[in-house]
Amino acid sequence: MQSRPRAESKVLQETERVIVTQWRLKPGGETGWHRHAYDYVVVCLTAGKLVAETKDGEVTTELAFGQAYTRPVGVEHNIVNPGTGDFVFVEVELK
Repeated sequence: MQSRPRAESKVLQETERVIVTQWRLKPGGETGWHRHAYDYVVVCLTAGKLVAETKDGEVTTELAFGQAYTRPVGVEHNIVNPGTGDFVFVEVELK
């Protein structure tokens, strides 16, 4: 299996209450498998599809620019960009 490019992340701000991180996935890129330690909110800075690889299979979601969604603590997945352009989002983790 060919390896995927790793997502680039940049912490924009961290306080005692939140961690704000910008994520950039190149075409075919992935975050790598991870488990979230906090509830979090994602705000999409681009539009397109993302694939969530989970222990139960893959889920493909079409996302719009500016769209936001939330997930609870403990979510475990690998996020993959199946598109032909970069996919960028901001993640706000709630400590």
